[in-house]
Amino acid sequence: MSHSTDESVSDRSGEPVLCIRRLHKRFAPKGGPPVEALQDVSLDVRCGEVVGLVGPDGAGKTTLLRIATGLLVPDSGTATVLELDSVRDTLQIRGRIAYMPQKFGLYEDLTVQENLDLYADLQGVEPAARASRYARLLEMTQLETCADRLAGRLSGGMKQKLGLACALIKIPELLLLDEPTVGVDPVSRRELWRIVYQMVEQEAIGVLVATAYLDEAEKCHRVVVLHEGRKLDEGAPTQFRERVRGHTFVVQPRQGARPRAIQGRLAGQPGIIDATIRGGRVRVVTHERDRAAVARAIPAGLAAGIAAAEPTLEDAFMKLLADARSSRSHADLPAAPARMAFETHPRQAEPEIERGAAAGGAVHTRGLTKRFGDFTAVSEISFDVQRGEIFGLLGPNGAGKSTTFRMLCGLSRVSGGEVRVAGRDLRRAGSFARQRLGYMAQQFSLYGQLSVIENLRFFGRAYGLTKARLAERIEWALEEFDLRSHRDATAGKLPGGYKQRLAMAAAMLHEPDILFLDEPTSGVDPLARRDFWRRINSFAESGVTVVVTTHFMEEAEYCDRMLIMSQGRELATGTPGEIRALARTASHPDPTIEDAFIALAEGAAQPRGTGGSP
Repeated sequence: MSHSTDESVSDRSGEPVLCIRRLHKRFAPKGGPPVEALQDVSLDVRCGEVVGLVGPDGAGKTTLLRIATGLLVPDSGTATVLELDSVRDTLQIRGRIAYMPQKFGLYEDLTVQENLDLYADLQGVEPAARASRYARLLEMTQLETCADRLAGRLSGGMKQKLGLACALIKIPELLLLDEPTVGVDPVSRRELWRIVYQMVEQEAIGVLVATAYLDEAEKCHRVVVLHEGRKLDEGAPTQFRERVRGHTFVVQPRQGARPRAIQGRLAGQPGIIDATIRGGRVRVVTHERDRAAVARAIPAGLAAGIAAAEPTLEDAFMKLLADARSSRSHADLPAAPARMAFETHPRQAEPEIERGAAAGGAVHTRGLTKRFGDFTAVSEISFDVQRGEIFGLLGPNGAGKSTTFRMLCGLSRVSGGEVRVAGRDLRRAGSFARQRLGYMAQQFSLYGQLSVIENLRFFGRAYGLTKARLAERIEWALEEFDLRSHRDATAGKLPGGYKQRLAMAAAMLHEPDILFLDEPTSGVDPLARRDFWRRINSFAESGVTVVVTTHFMEEAEYCDRMLIMSQGRELATGTPGEIRALARTASHPDPTIEDAFIALAEGAAQPRGTGGSP
């Protein structure tokens, strides 16, 4: 499809490009019960609109997108794409749509330009049309200066933008996106959405996007909520927000009170659906329009005040799932957030660890540096993390966070500077230090062909656990992470949220004193993210030191302190309140951490170390 004038674009606006009617799809995994992936789902996408597809892991989002592309065949129902049947007319459809799956197929040993050439060949773009098309896509994605760089050497955000450029090499009439911003920092997320909306406005294409970020869905024209294969609701974001008006409140902590202490007390209390930390305050969603339910759940002396809050799409999403749980009495629905009962305590700190904490914390770095040849990935980073503290490492894709992590875990050699972990110099006593820490990698690092129980046994033995102690810790992991019903399932085929649970369970089997979490909630839904942070908070309260990277800036609010990096260097260090203050202006008196992150990354805020009291 090509549009030569604004009039031709506007004439197509509102025309249906995707019609899903009463779609059913069942999978029968080997050795397991049948899974109803989609049950009687109907929806439409029209030219000139962006429709968001949201829901917990396993809701059916990817299955629906794959049926629309003709990659899967429904058991019943129809998917009509551009007035063509997705089963009968698959080849015709594929020439007129673009699909960007979660793992887009870039060729990392080819340059940016060579990837564009390859996809232009695959999509049959005429040679005469390529030069202008390339120029526009490279400008849109801000990759003009990277045309000769290997795709494998791009940052995560740049790879996602290149993937989108390749998907758009031939202007589609329908664009299908499956979690396009997973693992992408806020600056790159914003750029991706700028590209998508530019295409919608200029070409009047229709877009269906599955996303785990409800703030992204809030910007869509319409939102469809799926859960366990069923459509729970559909409407404009404003319609969802209005349904929870009067159910949302913010709690202002008293001076010196930690927001996560209040959040931990509220989560799971009677009448409370959801409790999260936003902007240094605790945001609460209630079953009824009942401010008193919030007040009753907070111990005296913690809160300075409770006020009504403007509802968000995420508030509505949480209440919608809670209402579905109540009305359907569905035993499988996720339980409401509850306080974790962490009964096992980490091992008592040994004298070396106590002395190390006094000398600079459970983690101590000064001038930490990592070089790869002539390239400096991490330069002169210094920070301390105290025992029982949650410390965040934030930064754009390619900032050096994962490289820093790998040095702290002893997985990558330190090029320069000082680093002590668990009270020991990591360069002289790495094996001792590694016994005291747990590491959850950014990418799913378990053995996909092994079952859950086999993975736990393998990692337990690798950590030195044997016989009765290994059996005891595996029982703890199955119970603590709700993995018992999946114990014999193949790890590689678990839903994303359960893969993440298994990875954290493996990292905690040997009761480490220090836990390193590299993007632990990347690609999981809001329910799973809350579940993870409840566990992380519980571990920290029991004395475990937690160092975490995340691209969800709202999650950084759970940290006691954080360090923001860019291009391998420190931009700012401090408490959440101190970081937010870096972006505070007369016209923007109440900035978020994301506001501060973007301002620092783009140079609008002055980088500095804040020192940071808790």
